[in-house]
Amino acid sequence: MKKLTKDNIVKNIPNAHFITFEGGEGVGKSTQAKMLLKNLSNVGISATTTREPGGTPKAEAIREFILSGKSEQWGVNAEAILFACARLNHVNDVIAPNLKYGRWVISDRFHDSTRAYQGLTGGVDEKLIGALEKLALNSYQPDLTILLDMDAKEAFERVAQRENEFDDNLPDRFEKEDLTWHKKLRKGFLEIAKNNPNRIIVIDASLDADKLAKSVWNVVREKFPEETLGVSV
Repeated sequence: MKKLTKDNIVKNIPNAHFITFEGGEGVGKSTQAKMLLKNLSNVGISATTTREPGGTPKAEAIREFILSGKSEQWGVNAEAILFACARLNHVNDVIAPNLKYGRWVISDRFHDSTRAYQGLTGGVDEKLIGALEKLALNSYQPDLTILLDMDAKEAFERVAQRENEFDDNLPDRFEKEDLTWHKKLRKGFLEIAKNNPNRIIVIDASLDADKLAKSVWNVVREKFPEETLGVSV
């Protein structure tokens, strides 16, 4: 009998998929990531959720620094570099290992957010964005990206309501930007989706959470029919 090695075990593990949620502030990415995790689990698919910036202790420290507003004085170029540093650690320590061992990964944000926030909205040069992606992604690209799209004014109001409900829930580095900025951000995300039609699917995020989760599940079933064909939630 051939000796069972680590390499042999990895080769026999079914392919896992990497799914990302993108969109502006207040569109429900975190909620939908959790609901998709539950739906995948219900059909016997092993998966894990994570987020950006964050996902590891080092990346979470960078997240806290950026969202607190402390990085703003350094400028958008420095912020883009900080996001790339967090992403590289996240990819190497969380995303790559889980995919390697057959576990699907669902990430609340990934590299498209840097392109939308720091690139198309913040004005960071495309060449720098591209170079940072090449470094941080380490050849790992999402198999599917779900862009949750919503009218910027409606999303803006959601964020404000959330802050009013929780006294200690202060707006972060990006939530505090004005409506004009958020409209520009939405336009940036839609432009990225237009340029990546095979990977990015746009879904109306104004639906209630349950209906939105069903729309997400339908997209996942269509994208990965071999794993989910005939399964409904």
